Amino acid sequence: MATQRAYRSDLCSFAEWASRGGLDGPERVQRILLRRYLAYLSTRRYARASVARKAAALRAYFSWCRRRGLIDADPARGLSAPRSSGRLPRVLSHAELDTLLDPKTKGAVGDDPGAAALELRDTAVLELLYAAGLRVAELCGLERSGLDLGARIVTVTGKGDKERQIPIHDAAAASLGAWLERGRAQLARPQSPPGAVFLNRVGNRLGPRDVRRILDRRSPVPTHPHALRHSFATHLLDGGADLRVVQELLGHSSLQTTQVYTHVSKERLVSVYKGTHPRA
Repeated sequence: MATQRAYRSDLCSFAEWASRGGLDGPERVQRILLRRYLAYLSTRRYARASVARKAAALRAYFSWCRRRGLIDADPARGLSAPRSSGRLPRVLSHAELDTLLDPKTKGAVGDDPGAAALELRDTAVLELLYAAGLRVAELCGLERSGLDLGARIVTVTGKGDKERQIPIHDAAAASLGAWLERGRAQLARPQSPPGAVFLNRVGNRLGPRDVRRILDRRSPVPTHPHALRHSFATHLLDGGADLRVVQELLGHSSLQTTQVYTHVSKERLVSVYKGTHPRA
């Protein structure tokens, strides 16, 4: 699970930092030390969201230590973390999406079957991210058994091992079909996971870093893979989709999480209004 891996990495980073000060166990950690660590992270120019996540990892860890009797008191209880900046997610414009998805913008591959396979894969990856609003981890973990291209349905396992089905449009289904029929075999190796939909250059399951490299190659401006998920949700709401439908498609357990996109959508509506109304 991505969250568990992130927390494990956060705790290892804290342990390494604390060990430089001579600490060798959780029982010696005091609250003031944790506050110094968060301040240290801020001086290292970590993003506020990253520091907040590291604080959450520390709270979870020391709470666990207290329950297991490893420490007498929890030094991280109520540990404050910097608030998120509240910055709204970036939404790609239709022109930016055309650059990413339009075949006319892709590089020439000549007669190289490997390069052609990568082009087919990259198009399928980007089409699916935008068509279904998938998290990157969901896309990377997608199994061939989760594709029903005839019915235009993708089944993914999201956070909390919750499974959901998402409809996709014809262009996304066509891109996936082309990759599976003409591209995947070019990248497959004996060690390749047979059920994985997407593979990287060496035949392993596609990973989040591979997806980021795809966007780096295709996008003319720096673009995070999650921007496609943001764009998916916002464009649906702009088109009149019900908020609860978008919640189901995104796999959010809480409607409050989905509501951030209504603010994005309102900003876009205000922008369009100011740019088009004669008296605005």
